Amino acid sequence: MTQFHTKLAASLLPALALSACSTMPDAASTASNEAAQTSPSQPITIKVIGLNDFHGNIEPLQRPLRVTDDAGEQQQVYAAGAAHLATAVAEYRKGYDNSLVIAAGDLIGGSPLASSIFLDEPAIGAMNRLGLDFNAVGNHEFDRGWKELKRIQEGGCEKHTLREPCAVENPYPGAEFKFLAANVVMPDGSTLFPAYGIKTFGAGEAQIKVGVIGLTLKETPSLVTPSGVEGLEFTDEATAINAVIPQLEQQGADAIIVSIHQGLTTEVGYNDKSCGGVDGPLLPILARLDAAVDLVISGHTHRSYICDYSKIDPAREFLVTSAGYGGSMLTDITLTLDPATREVTARTADNIVVQSIGTDREGNPAPVNPGFRQFAADPAVAAYVEQYVAASREASQRAVGRISGEAEKRGSTDETALGNLIADAQLFASQEAGAQIAFMNNPGIRGSLIPAADGTITYGDIYTVQPFGNTLVTKTFTGTQVLALLEQQFDDVGPVQLFSASQGFGMVWDLSAPLGARVVEATLNGEPIDPEATYRITMNSFLAAGGDNFTVFEQGTDATTGPVDLDAMEAYLQTTDIMQLPATGRLKQINAGD
Repeated sequence: MTQFHTKLAASLLPALALSACSTMPDAASTASNEAAQTSPSQPITIKVIGLNDFHGNIEPLQRPLRVTDDAGEQQQVYAAGAAHLATAVAEYRKGYDNSLVIAAGDLIGGSPLASSIFLDEPAIGAMNRLGLDFNAVGNHEFDRGWKELKRIQEGGCEKHTLREPCAVENPYPGAEFKFLAANVVMPDGSTLFPAYGIKTFGAGEAQIKVGVIGLTLKETPSLVTPSGVEGLEFTDEATAINAVIPQLEQQGADAIIVSIHQGLTTEVGYNDKSCGGVDGPLLPILARLDAAVDLVISGHTHRSYICDYSKIDPAREFLVTSAGYGGSMLTDITLTLDPATREVTARTADNIVVQSIGTDREGNPAPVNPGFRQFAADPAVAAYVEQYVAASREASQRAVGRISGEAEKRGSTDETALGNLIADAQLFASQEAGAQIAFMNNPGIRGSLIPAADGTITYGDIYTVQPFGNTLVTKTFTGTQVLALLEQQFDDVGPVQLFSASQGFGMVWDLSAPLGARVVEATLNGEPIDPEATYRITMNSFLAAGGDNFTVFEQGTDATTGPVDLDAMEAYLQTTDIMQLPATGRLKQINAGD
């Protein structure tokens, strides 16, 4: 409960005491009794549906969701899809007069082809039909720049990217819900989008107000192309949240919800409430939040969890929730308020797996897991999604080549055949620019490359792997700069992040060595990188602008802009009948320990 509401409740106590002590039915007591009859006497419930990291998954996920149930068993479920998610949201809101749907960012960006090729307009349209009320901006909302993001909110067909807007809906109507950005500050001091929103239910004495603060992680500029956030300042998360709370209290908010695109990790199942093994960059932010906060809906880590933060800090009685990735889950949350004090007295939450009725990657009916409820598709949302899927189908199903086997995506510290294939394709496509080495950032690889039985790969397949539409850039670096760049993979700015590297490049590293001296060996065609020589290196436009905190990439000179990354991959695949996946072993770690 906020201080504002505590004072309000205290001011009512003398009047209530006098009424209780009265023995004669005078006019004052009669009026008091009438007021009591019209005031709510039962606990007030607010239903909140929490979402996060939808990433434009308007269709069901083609691979099964893997979750650990309450018994600690691994389960596989085919899940997600906007139409199935819409049905689930509607059913969990049903019967509640006070309900709202809140997302914690990355609704768009890093999306499958059916949404991304249309600038994620269908993802927004699906959320409009689902009934979303607020979305906190995430880092991927800025993938195409903040001006394009404003168009996504407001609607219209102004072009800010290489792709044409309004290809299916003309004009594109915009988002019916509000983006929130409490810590994204414009040069004039205003926020890019409102810092908060208020949802009001009922009227008069029965009126309920819910305040929602939305924001992204302050590291967003290091996760997107710098030109896309040029002129914006991303401020400290806890400071931004706490600065808004007095404004919400002044406007009479009965409950305060934070929706933040930053997250946790845990070691327990998706619906375990124990906070077991909780960790992650959201923790220090939570420790500084005003105790007036009642609920935190989070995201970014693509994990699913429900943590009662009062188990960590009894002074802060809020839940922290996250519903995984891609619309595969929703978080069903209930806040209970005392009708007299308007204080939140109870909070409950459950993560609900949205088992869909779909097909696997080969088009076969997806098996049903009887341990989870299956949600039918909402007909109106399904029809809307099909407009875009049909429009994307021709481009998606076009064959672009064949490969010798499945190329799996792994973590940011793993060398993979897929990463090596991408780097090789980029080197091939930039030979005319004099490229000698190509580097690919592993987090930019968004999915595995899985061929059909005969090895065929479609445009939709390669789009799933690299959905950002980055162009290739080739720059000149000194050997000293190359070595400094390689050391940035292992610096203390964020986690270790290994490049994928093209054929002919080799590197040995040792994490037990001191910072700045962890690259033991770096070679090109068997020769050590010469600090005094110069090298032509190709990277995508995200890295070229210093993305992922690889600032040395910005130091390169004589930049040559090449093709889009997907065009490079398609051209490379077509150089042979069946592309053999490259072997790993270009990169080697020593003294790795146990």
